[in-house]
Amino acid sequence: MDKKLLDILACPLCKGPLVYKADQNELICKVDRLAYPIRDDIPVMLVDEAREMPADEEV
Repeated sequence: MDKKLLDILACPLCKGPLVYKADQNELICKVDRLAYPIRDDIPVMLVDEAREMPADEEV
């Protein structure tokens, strides 16, 4: 994930910062507990496409 791109991306729901999880190839919003997938090196920043993270999953 390009550092410059990560710096400008924000959660589309709360507009908060995102954390890149390379091992899962996802961008994580800690506030909303949503994981946005990255497909073919392109972040899919749609709330409908995001995975809801269970409460016991570490952010």
